[in-house]
Amino acid sequence: MRYEGRIFRPPSEADALILQATIGCSWNHCTYCDMYRDKTFRARPVEQTLADIEEARRTLGPAVEKVFLADGDALVLPTEDLLRIVEACFAAFPRLRRVSTYATARNVLDKTDEALARLAAAGLRLLYMGPESGDDDTLRRIAKGASAADHVEAARRAHRAKMTLSVIFLLGIAGRARSQIHAAASARLATAMDPAFVSLLTVTVLPGTPLATLEARGRFEQATVRQTLEELRTFVAEARPTDALFRTNHASNHLPLGGRLPRDRARILAVVDAALAGRVPLRPAWARGL
Repeated sequence: MRYEGRIFRPPSEADALILQATIGCSWNHCTYCDMYRDKTFRARPVEQTLADIEEARRTLGPAVEKVFLADGDALVLPTEDLLRIVEACFAAFPRLRRVSTYATARNVLDKTDEALARLAAAGLRLLYMGPESGDDDTLRRIAKGASAADHVEAARRAHRAKMTLSVIFLLGIAGRARSQIHAAASARLATAMDPAFVSLLTVTVLPGTPLATLEARGRFEQATVRQTLEELRTFVAEARPTDALFRTNHASNHLPLGGRLPRDRARILAVVDAALAGRVPLRPAWARGL
C-alpha cells in the first residue's frame, strides 16, 4: 500500500482498509483543522488506487470487511472514478460489507441524485460529515464553506440515495461568546440531518492553524471546560434524531459518553449533570491524547 503524508480516519474505521484515493482536502480552509495543511489537494490516478486494491487482495483478501477512502473528502472524485474504485473493492474482497469516506456538504450537493444512488448501490454506503456547528455565524467564522441549510439539503439527498450518515459536531468551536447559541443550533441541525450516528468532539486550538492566529490576536476565546459540558448538555437535551447512536468517546472530550438518542437521553443527561456538579470525574488532560 502507498500512503502520502499523515493519514486520518474516523475512530469507527480502525479495522478498515484505508485507500488513499485523494491527497489532502479539496476545501482545506477550515480555521481549526491542521489535518491536510501540509498537502496540496489532488486526486490520485485511479489506476494507482486500483493497484493498491489488487495488492491488498493478494495480501489481505478475506480479512477485509470495511474500506475507508481517504484523504479529506474522496467523494469529490468524479462519479465514474469512484464507481470503478468501489466496484473493484467488492470484486477483490469477498467479505466486504461497505465502503465509506469523509464528505463535505458541497461534495454531496455537487453530485446528481442519480450519481449518489449509483454510488450507494455500488457499496459506498456511509458518509462521515462534519458540520461542526449548526450556527451560521460560527460556520462563517470557521470558514466551513457551507451553511446549516446546505448541510440539511446534503443530508436529505444522501438519505434519498440510501446512504448512511455519521455526523460530527465540535464542542467549543464558537468560543465563549456564542457557546449556547452554537449548542442549540447544532442540536437543531442534528435533528434536521437525522443521522444514524452522531459524535461530539471538543475543539483543540492547534499551532499553525488560522484559529490559533485568531486566538493570539484576541479574536477567539476558548470556551471553558464547564461551558463545553453545558454545550454537551444542551445538545443532548434538544437534539431530536429519529434514532442515532451517540458518542463523545473521542480523545478530545472531557466526558466520554455513549448511548442512543432519544432512547438514552435521560440517562446521558444525568451523567452530564453529575459531571457539572463535580460528582463524576472528567478525563484528565494527560489522557486526552492531544
